[in-house]
Amino acid sequence: MSTNSPLVSILLSILLCGFFTKITIAFSIEEATIDDLLLAFKQKNLTSRQLVQFYLDQISRLDPILLGVIEVNPDSLDLADKADQEREAKVPGSLPSLHGIPILLKDNIATKDKLNTTAGSYALLGSVVPRDAGVVVKLRKAGAIILGKASMSEWAGFRSRYLPSGFCERKGQGKNPYVQSKGPCGSSSGSGISVAANMAAVSLGTETDHSILCPASVNSVVGIKPTVGLTSRAGVIPTSPRQDTVGPICRTVRDAVYMLDAIVGVDYDDNATKDAAQFIPPSSYKQFLNPNGLEGKRLGIVRKPFFEFINDEGSVLALAFERHLNTLRQKGAILVDHLEISNIDEILDVTASGELVAMLAEFKPALNAYLKQLVKSPVRTLADIIAFNKKFSDLQQELLEESESMEGADEKLNVAVENMNKLSINGLEKLVREHNLDALVAPYDMERSSGISTVFAIGGYPGITVPAGYDTTGLPFGICFGGLKGTEPKLIEIAYGFEQATKIRKPPVIQAMSL
Repeated sequence: MSTNSPLVSILLSILLCGFFTKITIAFSIEEATIDDLLLAFKQKNLTSRQLVQFYLDQISRLDPILLGVIEVNPDSLDLADKADQEREAKVPGSLPSLHGIPILLKDNIATKDKLNTTAGSYALLGSVVPRDAGVVVKLRKAGAIILGKASMSEWAGFRSRYLPSGFCERKGQGKNPYVQSKGPCGSSSGSGISVAANMAAVSLGTETDHSILCPASVNSVVGIKPTVGLTSRAGVIPTSPRQDTVGPICRTVRDAVYMLDAIVGVDYDDNATKDAAQFIPPSSYKQFLNPNGLEGKRLGIVRKPFFEFINDEGSVLALAFERHLNTLRQKGAILVDHLEISNIDEILDVTASGELVAMLAEFKPALNAYLKQLVKSPVRTLADIIAFNKKFSDLQQELLEESESMEGADEKLNVAVENMNKLSINGLEKLVREHNLDALVAPYDMERSSGISTVFAIGGYPGITVPAGYDTTGLPFGICFGGLKGTEPKLIEIAYGFEQATKIRKPPVIQAMSL
């Protein structure tokens, strides 16, 4: 048969069509990890432009429902084209670790580009930052593409105690992608929503108390709350310089560790990073991605109050966590059960511990210092923000007002910090050292057992949450591992070991709106 015959041409077309279809469907961007994406780049099955366009399409399709993204970077496709050109021009293996990977940032992390940085508030819309935040400098150096800004609880939840988590005036109320009638929890709400719903490859959030750990848990993703100072807060709109920390929210422990590696380190614009630098391992955190990482680890269980709901025998969460404890044992962990943290009721009471007083005292001077260094801004002080809100909003802002009007703030701050230090030393630190623990383990769900984050928050300690299951309504819950300052290597081994032994995460099913 002649190769020029119409029949041969048709057959060749069919075969080629099938061949290219096979290549296309062999790689799915949805749920792809950083390793998957970098390999697809290397094998030329994917370009950064195609990847960014996929996420832009996902945001266009899903965000009208979920409200997890405040704005997208108008230069993101141009940045993707630049990454593709660099990939073609450079020697294989010479590109940085996150080259061409799109990332969403919580809207309190400054970027010196066309994106706004507003903490979810109209008061800062149009402000111009002097430079990228310290973590953004590191992300750009690692080759990441800034895809946009994730929505958040306005002012990181510090506008009002009466506004729900995940709400800000610029975007509205964020929705949990698994159960849209539920909130996304914590102020890094959009970061959790977005990676869970595959609207971004990876994301960054911030935590003062529970704002990474909770949205990660209830959106069935992984969150790492680093030791305070391990990552720079320079250029991040502050709540509490004593407790604020920046960390990754991703779909897997491995991705979160890749992100952590990219953003840790000294930043001379944040003095806390100099002290915390002692905790950074000489190589990288990737070395602790050990599937057998649970072997020999001593894990403490504080049942009261963190496991109290497990007494509800037969509940989905109770059964799930008893299985998880058995899995930890089977994988070689030594569980030290029925422990108690001294003065736990006082620790969990933000008024009694002094945590709320400290945040109210710290917020005003820290925020005013941030506002002062802006190149351009409609507001320059906390008082300006309060006046702006009174003029243009009818929502509560009593926390802002309490911080502004606080008398004797320095003295109150000193008393509060002294008490929290005492509670931490006599609480978590004493418990860990007396029982030679590598970490604590606790359930983490939105409605019953999120208090463990406060134990870590007041002492500046790290924590990691990993997907642990779904309740009868389909709402996710997580398992949390936390320890003393600088114990990220142990926590990564434990979290990765648990994740690899269980692999619980599943993507949400979301019915897109017909636009």
